[in-house]
Amino acid sequence: MTEAMERAVVPPVSDADPFAHDVLMDPEPLHEALREAGSVVYLSRYDVHALARYEQVHAALVDWQHFESGSGVGLANFRHEKPWRPPSLLLEADPPRHDAPRRVLREILAPPALRRLRTAWTAVAEELVEQVLAGGAEFDAFAALAEAFPLRAFPDAVGLGPDGRENLLPYGNMAFNAFGPRNDLVAADAHRVAELSVWVNAQCTREALSEDGFGAQIWAAADRGDLTHEQAPLVLRSLLTAGVDTTVHGLAACLYAFATHPEEWQRLRERPELARAAFDEAVRWQSPVQTFFRTATTEVTIDGTVIPADTKILMFLGAANRDPERWSDPDRFDLTRDPSGHVGFGMGLHQCIGQHVARLEAEALLTVLARRVERIELTGTPHRHPNNTLRSWASLPVRVQPV
Repeated sequence: MTEAMERAVVPPVSDADPFAHDVLMDPEPLHEALREAGSVVYLSRYDVHALARYEQVHAALVDWQHFESGSGVGLANFRHEKPWRPPSLLLEADPPRHDAPRRVLREILAPPALRRLRTAWTAVAEELVEQVLAGGAEFDAFAALAEAFPLRAFPDAVGLGPDGRENLLPYGNMAFNAFGPRNDLVAADAHRVAELSVWVNAQCTREALSEDGFGAQIWAAADRGDLTHEQAPLVLRSLLTAGVDTTVHGLAACLYAFATHPEEWQRLRERPELARAAFDEAVRWQSPVQTFFRTATTEVTIDGTVIPADTKILMFLGAANRDPERWSDPDRFDLTRDPSGHVGFGMGLHQCIGQHVARLEAEALLTVLARRVERIELTGTPHRHPNNTLRSWASLPVRVQPV
């Protein structure tokens, strides 16, 4: 036993299951209990230490040297278990393996490229909103808007062909489920693992992509030697895995927020320049990515609790984003709030590389909606879709009043 362990504080213990269906559908009660219990809580069910307060979650996210991603950002420890697919070079790698892929994507997704997309994506949003409104005032906003817009806009930008895009969401659902335990949600995906993996991998080949999208630029970077040709398809796969589901559920969170906070919708209509801030506030409020794991590279002490080397730490991003020590009135969706600093996109070296792409998609869709729709309201109970990592949706029934 080390000297630090001899002096260590014994953390509170919880036998709660953060991956139980009832918790996944309504995580806030557990989040509150974990925050109140302590800065570190031991989850006996999974033999992991958990962080639910903003201060500790933020600190772990930015300290990749002691809390690594390379051993997997799920419950499985890649030091001892073979991953179900080659690990992501962005999400599941640390420097130096992480450096070149991130540098290439940062250049490809730089502001000039996004400025070129703004006009095109606004046109897509206008066409989609016109089509939805022509179908009547009542519809499922999740399927009609939150799913439909990213599934058209983002794959177009990557350079994917039109066929098979419906596979992106099931693949993402499967990938994010795999970060949790091998529970019934993982088992439910098992029969499609091979099929979906083959399809996604096929979209990452040079031949499958148009010549003017992000994908072609990734392959061009490999031709220049900025990446290896073996890395290029893995970088593309990361882009497709993380670039659709999270935006879909972030947009759904926005629409849910505005349907339940009509005064905030009017605020956006009066000030459409708030669209990006509204998306960030919705991401903070609902946290589409609820949890991620890290692995201690060495013995680490957090607030007196010693976390042994080579053990998993579960970070509750959703709990941190509603920590009352960090946010005033955290359970309220509020467009007067400055949501910057939320950890919904991660933080530090592994912060989501595509977050500005997601913000641009949200800006395009919300700006058009604010111009065309006077009011949004729920017509029934929204339904969630359980996922081990994502705060995801199944339906969002609404009625709108067009302008």
